[in-house]
Amino acid sequence: MRIISRKKSGFTLIELLLYISMISVVVFIISSFMFLILQARIKNQTIAEVEQQGSQVMQIITQTIRNATGITAPSAIGIEATGATLTVPTPANSPTIFSRDNSTQQIIMKEGSAAAVALTNTRVTVNGLTFLNNSRSSTSRILQVSITLSAVNPNNRNEYEYSKTFISSAQLRP
Repeated sequence: MRIISRKKSGFTLIELLLYISMISVVVFIISSFMFLILQARIKNQTIAEVEQQGSQVMQIITQTIRNATGITAPSAIGIEATGATLTVPTPANSPTIFSRDNSTQQIIMKEGSAAAVALTNTRVTVNGLTFLNNSRSSTSRILQVSITLSAVNPNNRNEYEYSKTFISSAQLRP
């Protein structure tokens, strides 16, 4: 007589539960890692936006100050103001005014009788804009500029939190 043994194929309940729990742990680790990567990416984009806007605006303002022929406001030495009015060589662009638009929280530039142009976009807010007349009697006119920018944080999330103050000085060319 021959005994035929059959081997059952498949998984037992314990093996199945073990495999499911191992796969669950791996999926959880991968999803947590991906979440952290996405948060870091958003934070880096936020920092880059504030840095780029601040550098660009500061460059425009300081270049305009260097090319200006006179400072109308703030006129007195040692006086700090929230805006600057400059006399520039091109009559159509004179005066050039830099200020903060309180309704949109953007830095604006107005050249002559032309319409005001926003120098920052809506992804950053201007928390502070000051101009300090640092001129001395023995030097040409010097204007210090201070700008504080913050990233717009739509849902009060930590990865959108970033603020930076940019400070520069520019001297009018003789």
